[in-house]
Amino acid sequence: QVQLVESGGGLVQPGGSLRLSCEASGFTFASYWMYWVRQAPGKGLEWVSGISAGMSPYYEVSVKDRFTISRDNAKNIVYLQMNNLKPEDTALYYCARALTAAQATGHATYSRDDTNWGRGTQVTVSS
Repeated sequence: QVQLVESGGGLVQPGGSLRLSCEASGFTFASYWMYWVRQAPGKGLEWVSGISAGMSPYYEVSVKDRFTISRDNAKNIVYLQMNNLKPEDTALYYCARALTAAQATGHATYSRDDTNWGRGTQVTVSS
């Protein structure tokens, strides 16, 4: 059974940083692409970043140069380091296991009903 548990969210001032973590279990973590999706209040799901099994990163344009995705295959954890946070980054952030490269690179349709998603961690950027 796939389980993904996100942590690390919280309240931060604009310009601040947070590191999100996603602990994975129930599958061979190192073999899968992983990705992050977010949903801002009143808005749809937005792909944020993905990482291949070979550790190649991919980013949505608005977070490129501010966010860094990484993974630790020994610990079964994928991270999202978020720097220079902006109020528009406020959202519920979901970690997900990708079944296709398209999902991990922002070229798919996303649904919170996907069983390959965690429950999310809230990030609020506000002064």
